[in-house]
Order: sequence, then C-alpha cells, then structure tokens
Amino acid sequence: MIKCSNNGFPRIGADRELKKAVEAYWKGLSTEGQLQDIAADLRRRHWQVQKDAGLDIIPSNDFSFYDQMLDTSAMLGAVPARYGFTGGKVNLTTYFTMARGNDRKVAMEMTKWFDTNYHYIVPEFNVGQIFSLSTSKVIDQFNEARELGIITRPVLIGPVTYLALGKARPDCFDPLDLIDNAVEVYKEVLAKLKAAGADSVQIDEPILTIDTDARHIAAFDKAYREILGTINRPAIHLATYFGDISEHLPMLAKFNFDFIHLDLDRAPEQLNAALKTLPAKTGLSLGVISGRNIWKANLAALYQKLKPILADRGSRNIIIAPSCSLQHSPVDLGRESALAPEIKEKLAFAVQKLSEVKLLTAALNGEKSALEQIEKYSAVFNAKNAARFTDPAVTARIAAISPAMANRQSAYPQRRLTQEKTLGLPLLPTTTIGSFPQTPEIRKARADFKAGSIDMAAYEQSMRDEVARVVKFQEEIGLDVLVHGEPERNDMVEYFGQQLNGFAFTQFGWVQSYGSRCVKPPLIYGDVSRSAPMTVHWAKYAQSLSKKYVKGMLTGPVTILKWSFVREDQPLSVTANQIALAIRDEVADLEDAGINIIQIDEPAFREGMPLKTSQWKEYFDWAVNAFKLATCSVSDSTQIHTHMCYSDFNAIIDAIAALDADVISIEASRSDIKLLDVFNDFDYPNEIGPGVYDIHSPRIPEVEEMVELLEKMLKVIPAKQLWVNPDCGLKTRAWPETKAALINMVKAAETIRKRAK
Repeated sequence: MIKCSNNGFPRIGADRELKKAVEAYWKGLSTEGQLQDIAADLRRRHWQVQKDAGLDIIPSNDFSFYDQMLDTSAMLGAVPARYGFTGGKVNLTTYFTMARGNDRKVAMEMTKWFDTNYHYIVPEFNVGQIFSLSTSKVIDQFNEARELGIITRPVLIGPVTYLALGKARPDCFDPLDLIDNAVEVYKEVLAKLKAAGADSVQIDEPILTIDTDARHIAAFDKAYREILGTINRPAIHLATYFGDISEHLPMLAKFNFDFIHLDLDRAPEQLNAALKTLPAKTGLSLGVISGRNIWKANLAALYQKLKPILADRGSRNIIIAPSCSLQHSPVDLGRESALAPEIKEKLAFAVQKLSEVKLLTAALNGEKSALEQIEKYSAVFNAKNAARFTDPAVTARIAAISPAMANRQSAYPQRRLTQEKTLGLPLLPTTTIGSFPQTPEIRKARADFKAGSIDMAAYEQSMRDEVARVVKFQEEIGLDVLVHGEPERNDMVEYFGQQLNGFAFTQFGWVQSYGSRCVKPPLIYGDVSRSAPMTVHWAKYAQSLSKKYVKGMLTGPVTILKWSFVREDQPLSVTANQIALAIRDEVADLEDAGINIIQIDEPAFREGMPLKTSQWKEYFDWAVNAFKLATCSVSDSTQIHTHMCYSDFNAIIDAIAALDADVISIEASRSDIKLLDVFNDFDYPNEIGPGVYDIHSPRIPEVEEMVELLEKMLKVIPAKQLWVNPDCGLKTRAWPETKAALINMVKAAETIRKRAK
C-alpha cells in the first residue's frame, strides 16, 4: 500500500505559543524549565494532530527554539570561540546567544533559507574545526514521541547542505573540507537513533536544488558512501525540496537510498526523469501538496497524474507527501471565521494539507469513498467566482504599460546634482530604515481600536502622538533624514494589502520568519488596485513637525508579492505589475504632497530569485521592471531610496544597480561587512548605506566600533556615496537600546566627517 507522510510541521503553535514563551524567557519572565514544558506540550499536540490525520510517517526533530541550522550547529558543537564554549553540551544560554548576541558578544550572521522568507543562522567554522556530538535533541525528541506511542521519522539537515551554507572565519578554507569529521557525528547520531528504535531518518539536502559544482558533488559522494555504508543505521530518506534535482538523479541512482523525496509542486517535470533514472528498489516520496502556498490542491488532477505511475512502478515504494516542510504554511484554516466563504473554500493550511495528503493516498490505494470525496473537493476549481477575482480596469491598465514608464526623467549623475542642490544633505547623511519600536502602548491602542474600545479619532490621535515623539527624538539626536516611525503599521506588507483591492486577510495565519518573529502574510486572490492614498496623510503630518526631510515609506511590489500567498492562475510578473501600478500612484501622491524623499523597500528582492542561475534573467527582467514601474514617475529632485536585508548581494549587484534607486540601504553588520567585497570589483554608480549595526540583537554597539566599520566601508565606497544607517527597521527593538544605539551611530558619523575635513 502507498503510505503518506509529512516532512515537518509548523512549530510556532496556532496561537504563537512558542513565540510568546521564548520571548518571556528572554525577558527573564519565565525559567528554562517553564519554556521546556511549553515546548514539550506543543510537540505533543502537533504529533497528535498528525496522528489523527492518519499519516503513516510523522516527523520529529522538526521542532526548534530558533531554527534548524542553528540546531545543527549545536548538535555538532560548531560554536564560535567568542561564546566561550569549551566542549561538552551546548546549553540554551549559549544557543540563544549565538542567535541573538548580547551586550558583549556579537550574534552570528543570519540570512534567508533558499528562496523563502524564513531565516537561518549561518554556521561559522574556524581553522582546525572539530565537530563532536554536543546535544542529544534529536534522540530526546524521538524518545519523547515514542513514549506517547508515536514512532516518528527524525529529521536532520544533511551534512552537505549544512557545510555548504556555512562560512569559514577567516575565509581561508572551504567548509566542505570538513565533511569527514561532520559525517562521523552524523553516523553517531544515526546509531543512537537506531538503538532508540527509529526505523528511518529523513536527511534534508536541499542544496541539490541550487547550482552545485564539483566540490558539492565530491562532498556528497564522500558523505553518503560513509553514511549508507554503515550497518548500524535506520533507513535513510533523502529529502530535496524547493526545486529540480534532475541533473543529480544519475548520481543518486548509484547510492542505496531507501527513499528520495522530490518537490513536485515546484518542479513537477523532474518526476519523469526520476522514474526513468532511479532503480525500482529506490522508494519515491512524491511531494505533490504545496508546503509553501495556501490554495487547495487539485486532488482530482493529481490522482489522474499519479495513477499511471503506480501501474508502472507499483505502490510498495511510493509515499505521498507535502512538497516540503509545512512550517512555511499557517497552522489551521479551521480557526478562520472572517474570510469570505468563496475565498475560504479555496484554501488549505497545514492541518488541511495533512488531510489532502491522506485523502489522495487513500484514493490511490483504491478506496472508492476517497475518490468520491476528491471529485467533490476539486469542484472548487471552477470559475463561478471569477467576477469577484478579476477587474477589467486593471487588465486595461496592465495592457497600457509602456517601456517609458519604467525610466526616470534623467540618468543618475544628473539627478544627483539636482538632489544635492535641492536637499542640501551633509557628507555621510544619517537616517534609519523606517520603523521605530512598536511599544506595548502602540499595540494596546491598535488592539483597543480593533475591539471597538476606542474610536478612530482616539486611535489616530494616539498614533499622531507617537509620530511626534519619534520625530522629536530624531531631531534631538541629530539625524539628518527622518522617518515617522510607522506606529500605525502592524506589518510592512499587511498594512498596504489592507488598503488594496484583491487582498484578503486571516486572523491566525501566522508563519515563522526567524527566531520568535512571526508574520501573517496576506492572500492575493484577485486583481490588485488602489482605491485611495494609503500613506499620504501620515507623511504630511510627520513632515509638518520638522524642517528636516521626513521620508515617505512604502513597501515595494516584489516584496508585497513574495511576502503574500499569491494567486496561481496568472504569472507572477502580471501580479507584480498590478502591485507596481498601485505603488506608482502612491509615489505620485506623496510627491505632490511635498515629500521629497521616498523609500520603497524591497527586502525580498534577493529572496525572489530562482535557485538556478539559468532562470535569473527572466526573474530580473520582470522584478526590476516592476520596481522601476513603481518608482520612475517622479521628478529628478525627488530622491528614491530602497532597502534590502539579509541577502548575499555579490552575485546580483548588476540587477541591484539596474533598479536605479538613488540610495539603497543594505544589511552588512552581521557579516562583518563581507557583503562589501563586491564593491572592490564593481563600480556601484548610486548611493548606498550599508548597515553599521545589527538591529536583530539587543546589543548596543560602541561609537568606535561603528567608526571602524565606516572606515572599512570608505575603503570601497566613496564618501560622497555613503549613507549611515542601521541594517534594518527598529520595530522589534525596545526604546532604551534604540536610543543608545542611534545616538552612538550619529556620533560615529560625526567623527568620520571631522576626520574627512
């Protein structure tokens, strides 16, 4: 019989219980024991949900207090020396310090997990790195589930993916050279799991979906000849996801993997290649239910596609599964009571996706009632609601887009001269990325307004008071270009989606972004348009409070697209252009209102890239065009900023330059400004603000530390092009650390200016 499985379940809890528990622990409001109790309860409930759904194979070790790559670093004892780890077991204090830093120690670098909005802590390796088993988490959680009567399939990040995504410090060796030592620890873990009663283990190697080279292949060959050649081990399920591994199938066919998982949602074309290439004894895990979007699967179409495969290959070695871990999906649609019925009926969150997996499996196993349910289930794919989802006016406007709409009036050198005369900013201008701390008072006012406890006038007055406070503070410390702090915005995408047509919103559709940070992505179900100005009255009010320039703050079309759950019935480029036209209207209104500096953030620009470089050009063509379509209506004197964070920009600097923003701010602090290496070889034409301190850590950097970073920046970026700013928005920070860090940042800029004179 065909079996059904899951590759990972959302760990945060339906009510974000994990977020709340972790943050309480960080604040000293609870003990480690209390945190562990909440975590254990979440794991128990999640295992039970999957068991109740009828899954044959349930994962363990998919739970994490921060992220699975950091868990792997802890498992291997890969703790940088600055954290004082001398061997033995990695405790929770060290674990969280690696992720967040503290007042004395800098956090490890953080970046995006492949092409998702999920972040991971980048492993650091030093010369002479030695790995040793330093946590028993994977074994402990397997035993925890077994005591509940559930035999799970533990999940591990594979050694090749782990090392390939890590960084050597200093950069004098290839982390993949550490494969032998790492594999010894993996073999030890597998042996312990076998002894504990594990029948199989899922080893994730998504690195196979990106462009690999001979180094990766050699490391993979070395690792899995060792692992698969070990007698005392469970069955190995190799999991790949997020893309196509067709080019590697001949290599994989040479190994004795028990099962290989394929992401057939992102790369359905690889199935035929797998059937032709992999031996019949190798089981196939078919990831046909999307783990990354929230629309129902067309189970009838999937049934018709998969049924012939069973006749050819047999059902014995087939597993039906989601395409990847469900951690990228909200937890449970059943809790949503406010969605329009015609939208809700088209959706499936993690719990519902488990039911889809089970139902499809049952139908493929010949259960007549399941096939009947599938036929009814797939009826939602008709066009009865098309009128609600399409807008002829939007269609006409998209058709009228011309190339001239994506070009500024003048080239950057001429614009720069105009802006220097108009704006009169000093050398190394200081600014922030946009948001300021979202205090308990701000959140209470928003909650009270939603609950009807206060009216619109009272709510807006509380937000105006906060804007005035933020503007006054910035003036007092001497920032050059101000922001209004965004107190009225709950989220940089949701805020705009709530004011655009074609969007819907959930009540509990949270997904994890990094650590304890959760986001609630909007749903783009129809054509997008703007009915009225969205930010103009806030920008005008903030500007009225100061003689200094206050930036208008918008989110860019690519980020709104990538950080939403997007309709699947038209190309992403079309939806991106619809959003771009709405933002273009807002930009024009801001300029008409006298806002001379407008920032359109695109933190998801790098994240949106396909994993294969062969597909980059197509993506950059429409993504760059969407940004320019949104921004290029303004006059030369209006300065356009954008912001990108936690991305490796070196490979895409040409595309970033093609955006033609007057100023771009980027993350650089956690990577010790390694991201700036590209400027040694690339003459970036416009202005740039590499972040001088990490806002995702509570640590307050000293003035001299930021001075040192600025001096490094000035070696590769001319002073006339350099801006001084944090590396991201300040929304998640508390006011005391925000004030101290920004005061030091302004002092650092002043120090450099004096030295320049």
